[in-house]
Amino acid sequence: MNFVLNAEEKSLLEQVKTKLPEIGNDRSRLIPLLQLVQEKLAYLPAEAIHLVADHLDISPSEVHGVATFYNQFRFHPPGKNAVKVCLGTACHVKGGDIILENFERKLEIKEGETTADREFSVDRVACVGCCALAPVIVVSETVHGHMQPSKVEGLVLRARIEKEKQEEERIRLSKKYLSAKNPDNVQGKLIPGTKHPINYYFITDKKTYDDQKE
Repeated sequence: MNFVLNAEEKSLLEQVKTKLPEIGNDRSRLIPLLQLVQEKLAYLPAEAIHLVADHLDISPSEVHGVATFYNQFRFHPPGKNAVKVCLGTACHVKGGDIILENFERKLEIKEGETTADREFSVDRVACVGCCALAPVIVVSETVHGHMQPSKVEGLVLRARIEKEKQEEERIRLSKKYLSAKNPDNVQGKLIPGTKHPINYYFITDKKTYDDQKE
């Protein structure tokens, strides 16, 4: 699945472009360049691979081939709920692989992938250092010990319910601001691009509104 870069990622990629001359364009700089991209964006999107390829004057397929050789690089954005399933010896013996399969089935993605809405990603890790709690998973830095396959659906459901609550709160705030009264009865006029929590602010001053129209 190819993900479209969001506004923040486009901005970060522009920052990467400004740093390319500092690293150089010798082919030996390929790994440092890929590390720079992943440090900024947390993964290697296709746009970044083409950017690195153009900078080093090599093919995108060569860049991709090198990147896939190293486990440190990922090609999908980490999800808001990044699930890491431990498959170290203790966790593997206690059914870590079954837990991983359950996440893949429930989310309809494979390990190393991210759901289309970017809410979940699933990865396997060698060990998280909590062998006494095996089997273990980590969800967005929260450790879940003594994990069982039957708990997978509950974890996913709770995360989705939390997302719904946040969306309901966003809508509630939006309606609250839209229903606000203003002295010039300029109601329902919204201007995008502000830092308001719902990404808009309400026009309460007719002069401001008239200035925006101009």
